[in-house]
Amino acid sequence: MWTWNSSEWFSLLLGTALKSTVVLGVAWCVSLGLRRRSAAARHLVWTAATAAVLALPLLSVALPAFRLPISNTLAMSSSNLVFRAFVSATSDAPEVSTTRTTAGITGPQSNAPRTNVKLWVVLIWSGGVLLSLLQMLLAWITLWRTRRVARLLGDEGVAAHLAQSLEIPHRVPVFETAAGGMPMTFGFLRPAVFLPADSAEWSEERRRIVLLHELAHVRRGDAATHLMARAALCLNWWNPLAWFTWREFLKERERATDDLVLSAGARASEYATHLLEVARSMNVSGLSSSAAVAMARRSELEGRLVAILDSRLDRKPIRGAATPAIAAMAAALLIAPFAAVRAQQPVAAPEVDATIRAANSQKNHEILEHAASVYENLHKYDTAQTLLESALKIRGEVAGQQSAEYAAGLVKLGDLALKRNQSDDALEYFSRALALGDKPETARAMVYLGMRAYGKRDYEKAMDLLQRAVNVAPNGPQAGPAYTFMAAVRDAQSGAHATVEAPRTAGDAGGVNFRTSTATDRLAGLLSDPQKATEVEPLLQRALAVETPDSLDTAVTLELYARFLREHDRVDEAKPKSERAAEIRRNKLAMDSVNTPGDAFRVGGGVSAPVVVSKKDPEYTEVARAAKYQGTVLLGVEIGPDGLARNIHVLRSLGLGLDEKAIEAIQQWRFRPGQKDGQPVTVAASIEVNFKLL
Repeated sequence: MWTWNSSEWFSLLLGTALKSTVVLGVAWCVSLGLRRRSAAARHLVWTAATAAVLALPLLSVALPAFRLPISNTLAMSSSNLVFRAFVSATSDAPEVSTTRTTAGITGPQSNAPRTNVKLWVVLIWSGGVLLSLLQMLLAWITLWRTRRVARLLGDEGVAAHLAQSLEIPHRVPVFETAAGGMPMTFGFLRPAVFLPADSAEWSEERRRIVLLHELAHVRRGDAATHLMARAALCLNWWNPLAWFTWREFLKERERATDDLVLSAGARASEYATHLLEVARSMNVSGLSSSAAVAMARRSELEGRLVAILDSRLDRKPIRGAATPAIAAMAAALLIAPFAAVRAQQPVAAPEVDATIRAANSQKNHEILEHAASVYENLHKYDTAQTLLESALKIRGEVAGQQSAEYAAGLVKLGDLALKRNQSDDALEYFSRALALGDKPETARAMVYLGMRAYGKRDYEKAMDLLQRAVNVAPNGPQAGPAYTFMAAVRDAQSGAHATVEAPRTAGDAGGVNFRTSTATDRLAGLLSDPQKATEVEPLLQRALAVETPDSLDTAVTLELYARFLREHDRVDEAKPKSERAAEIRRNKLAMDSVNTPGDAFRVGGGVSAPVVVSKKDPEYTEVARAAKYQGTVLLGVEIGPDGLARNIHVLRSLGLGLDEKAIEAIQQWRFRPGQKDGQPVTVAASIEVNFKLL
């Protein structure tokens, strides 16, 4: 059962529209290449194209997606424009104190709520398709009822003889319809010919020519391909190229039928005369023409008459009654790989109410937590909060509010609060989780509360909490950070504190730099107390032993370890650890990026620079503050004509959540776009976000 939202339907519609346009464009080019060939060959091309267009949306839904990644990065070298933001915070308080940006601020930019354009596009397209298909269905029902009540004409013998001459293997009935109507062929599986009551007054030759023409349509299978092409037009009613294809399809079909009539022995001049007279005296119903094949339309008559009388034209028919069907199936098969291609899209957010109902009915908290992670990635934190709270309720109903399962749910809410920079809420959730007892599920809460106590210089409490985290899960994911901060606590207990500064550039293998002003500014006091110093290295080694080798946690531990070694005049041992930490950060960056060239302009050469008009202040993370960690995050961006930063990519990583905080803030900045020749254009830029502790 499909539960797609408007964004997913819009993506399907947009993808199908682009692919259909490509297919029809290719068919037009092929038909131009066949302009010296027979009309039957060109009509076969248009038949295959309409079959492919009709199959595209069905195949796009049915086939597994073959994703083509869309670049989300911008190489640093592509920009000569740099914005800088400076973030300052105290080392022992959760609030950010000051932020300033080195960009001209000319005033706030209005952020009016956007109309759901995607929904309206889907509704308008769907309405047009339904109206078109309804018209086609009404026409088919009308003609079907006409066939049921119509009487057979006494031309069975002539029709049978002509059918035999055209190699039609089955009987084709001929029915009489109301006077003044156009002769036509109708019927998908059992085609029949409709002749108006006026045909009784025609000459024998004209009746024979008209029957021969309609039977030629039967021989070619035009009634079936007509319905297929019309359905393809219904799906693409908004596309001018689809209407052009429809006209070319009809034109080449009638010319191919005329060629078949002439090949059957009709004289060109007599055939043209009879065709002209029928078109002049008979009318085509607009409704019935969408479901049946009419003999003549006045709008295309002139071109047909010229073609009929031109003896130089190639009139070779396409052999085999099943050829159009084979061409249609081949086109659908050939288009299948193209239909499966999708652009890489962000993960679609689940419908909240439906997800909550489904999870409650199944008592499955994992459904809600998976959906919450999707919304977190979309920075829709309120929705993620709602989902996690519902998941916590299910955990309590299933396992009880004193269970480890319930504690794990509280930890998830605490982590979300940290992402939202809501330290008080995080403290509440983690404290509630810890109140349920020391369990592996609460190790994350212990580490957070231990780091918070460390940041507030309550070292005994910090050491107790971190040691408890190690005790409950000695090889768990929180053991590494716990050991690392236990080392930091032991350093701090020596009586000196320092500030750790990340490498200035991504390629700097020199390791961690230090800002040292007084004894109380040094991070670990590694030289002031030899006994404490001897406890630090084993803790760092234990952290490295349990951490994932290529994780950012390992990078932080290696940087701290390298600093420890340098402080003890072990520079040769420190260098490889600094290099390894830098390599981990570079590899992490490479894994999260797809480096493809962008189409953004660089400032200069007639391209003006964008200007910041409103901004969101980046925020320090609790973990980075507790670790007394500072440095610079460098982001590559493209500033579009709409004044929004897009394709944001980390060019220089800092870690400890500061990269994410920088990106989250820049996504909410607004710019006056750069211009080229007076028109807004996309401009490449770099943004430095400098985090500093006071």
